[in-house]
Amino acid sequence: MHKIPVTVVTGFLGAGKTTLIRHLLQNNQGRRIAVMVNEFGEVGIDGDLLRSCQVCDEEEEDSSNILELTNGCLCCTVQEEFLPMMQTLLQRRDQIDCIVIETSGLALPKPLIQAFRWPEIRTGATVDGVITVVDCDAIASGTLVGDLDALEAQRQSDDSLDHETPIEELFEDQLACADLVLLTKGDCVEPVAQERVQTWLRQELPPGVKVLPCHAGQVNPDLLLGFNAAVEDHLDTRPSHHDHEEEHDHDEAINAIQVIVDHPYTPDELVAKLQKLVETHEIYRIKGFVSVPDKPMRLVIHGVGQRFDSFYDRPWHLHEPRQTKLVFIGEDLQQAEIESVILNRLQPTIV
Repeated sequence: MHKIPVTVVTGFLGAGKTTLIRHLLQNNQGRRIAVMVNEFGEVGIDGDLLRSCQVCDEEEEDSSNILELTNGCLCCTVQEEFLPMMQTLLQRRDQIDCIVIETSGLALPKPLIQAFRWPEIRTGATVDGVITVVDCDAIASGTLVGDLDALEAQRQSDDSLDHETPIEELFEDQLACADLVLLTKGDCVEPVAQERVQTWLRQELPPGVKVLPCHAGQVNPDLLLGFNAAVEDHLDTRPSHHDHEEEHDHDEAINAIQVIVDHPYTPDELVAKLQKLVETHEIYRIKGFVSVPDKPMRLVIHGVGQRFDSFYDRPWHLHEPRQTKLVFIGEDLQQAEIESVILNRLQPTIV
């Protein structure tokens, strides 16, 4: 039987990987796409967001159409979770046209791709291509990521990475493995600055790898799928700074806190108060769903540092509890303290 093509989507925290995959699922052009999502935290916000595309039947949300790897990135939990999940998908190969894997913000693509050489996988699946998502606004501002503190915090939680390696080397690894680079958030910078970023990226990339500006994840699926690169067979042409990594101790200080509130909030009120919360606590990322007064739609909110983005993704289901559900990722966060702050400082809107 033919091998199932697998597309790996990599990139730093907040670059826009989930938005890209969400758009791909909503515009799949009849393809049956299985998604593996790497999730950091106790609640699968990203997984829920992808499910909200309504690609999967609600009765089958746990049937491996969307797979979440919790509390760690794909490349460091690969032996514990990745193999059985891939085997599950391969057993359903007659129902799948392709697989998309979203790595965590600091997961390097090469260790994951090496797993496709394993006998249990190589006969059934192949890495069709690697998509690297890059934040244009961050690079134009002189950095590689929108919030460096959040990136460093996530790196400390990732056993597979050298915690002392400069961010620049991690970025170079992601570029070196790419078949295509998507440049997001170009609308946040002037056209001259965007062209300057593209010129710099082309100089950093292997020959033949293209840079494609991308707004809100809106890319034709034909550009993302069908590279036929068989990446696992040509890894020697994609050098990495981390080809000979050693084991590292896990930093238990980085954790995730889930807070669920039964009251609605107006977006402006919630964002303003969450920004104040970030100023007084070591919170590196906030994401979740918000119940907004008098709105039939669910609000999705993402916060990295002081920057917050939001959009309405779908109507609330008839029997679904209209709750505000937030996940906080940061350093040494205490459940009781975060809950107290949310419930006491963020006064719910009375409706």
